Formats: sequence, C-alpha cells, structure tokens
Amino acid sequence: MEFIRDHTMYMAIFGLFSFVWFGWAQERPRPKWRLPLGIASGAALLACGFGIYLSVINWNAPSALNEQAPFLVYLITFWAQFVIIGAGSFILIRRKKSGLVAPWVLFIVGLHFISLVFVFNDPLLFLLAALLTGAAVASIFVAPKLAVANSAIAGIGAGTILLGFALLGLGRYLLT
Repeated sequence: MEFIRDHTMYMAIFGLFSFVWFGWAQERPRPKWRLPLGIASGAALLACGFGIYLSVINWNAPSALNEQAPFLVYLITFWAQFVIIGAGSFILIRRKKSGLVAPWVLFIVGLHFISLVFVFNDPLLFLLAALLTGAAVASIFVAPKLAVANSAIAGIGAGTILLGFALLGLGRYLLT
C-alpha cells in the first residue's frame, strides 16, 4: 500500500530539515558559498511549505503512522535520537571538540532512519541513512582540507540530501 500522506510529509519534514542544515552550513563556509546556500535554503523552505500544503489536503489519506505499533516505534526512535544527540554533544563540548557537534548530530540523524525503514515500510530510507551518515563522516575529513567549519560541509551535505529526498517525496506523491 502506498502511503500518500507519508510522501507529502516527507516533503514537508525533509524540506524543513534541509532548510535547517543549510542554515547550519552558514557557520563558517567560504564566503562565495553564502549566496548559493541562501538560494538552497529558500528552495528547501519552498519544498517544506508545498509539502505542508499537500499534507493538509491529503490529511485523511493512508499513513503508516495510522497503525499503533509503528507510531510507538516512531516516538521511541525520535526521543532516543534526541537523548543520544544531546549526550554526545555535551561530551564533545566538554572535551573542547565543539566543531564535531554538527557531524555527530548528522551521524545520529542518519542512523535513526534505519529504524524508520520498518516504521514507514520504506526501504528508500536505508539509502537516506547511508547518505546522511556518509556525509557526516566525510565532513570530518573534507572540512579541514577546505579550511571551513565541519558544520559547513555537514550542512551542505545534509541540506542537499534532504532537499533531494523532499523532492523525491513530491515525485512519489505525483506517481500515486
């Protein structure tokens, strides 16, 4: 069964978080990256807004979260992610490694999509998990070579990937 509402919510949620990650990429990028980051942020916000609109008009459409068990797993995964991110970020900051917070957050966000594959019955979330965790790891090695903040690379990577998945959500919606 295709979950139309989930595809529209993907667009809204992934668009929103794409916007957030492009914002975090503004921490210390190269100056010439700022305009493209602003344009990408605007595109992400538009995707989010359109996704919200489509979600509202399709609110009664089927969703994987209409079932009690997947919704409970979703809530547990969501809150566990926040605790793990918070604890890891606290430790990194205390150890004077605050530059690694963005890659850490991205790594955990990427991993949390593995469990969501089973909540939403959507194997494409495995790809999202792999891409986001890969972007997190890559940012640690790429950022120093480019003399930018880890958050610039993590943010550009995550923002681009999530915007792509927001648009994929639109495509899946249009194909159902």
